[in-house]
Amino acid sequence: MIKHTSSIRIRYADTDQMKYAYYGKFFEYFEQGRSDLLRSIGLPYTRVEEMGLFLPVIEAHASYKRVARYDDLLQVVTVLRDAPVARVRLDYEVYKEGEKELLADGYTIHSFVNAETGKPTRAPAQFVEAIEKAIAKAPKG
Repeated sequence: MIKHTSSIRIRYADTDQMKYAYYGKFFEYFEQGRSDLLRSIGLPYTRVEEMGLFLPVIEAHASYKRVARYDDLLQVVTVLRDAPVARVRLDYEVYKEGEKELLADGYTIHSFVNAETGKPTRAPAQFVEAIEKAIAKAPKG
């Protein structure tokens, strides 16, 4: 399992008329968490694209527990539990900095697509190896 925490400040533009973080923005926060996690293990999206791959989202889910407001500093915890084969799933938990109550959680599932052909493909060996290496180095628990 690989775990990474990203800090994201809610911008005014992220809020709705009620001054709450708009629910759809949480998928953007998940995206930031995912990008940061991949970058932290040496797989920034630029490198993934250099491998000739795209990672489109094929399924996404979010569950909202509490509201977040303008200028709150969020902690987005992104977890990748297993090395991928044809798909990869990432799980997310969102907290307000310094608090333990969950604001939202969810997941995204991505397929691997050949950038040239647009056809689904398996995860390339170098992608899987980078994830397996990061999982082996990660603290247990």
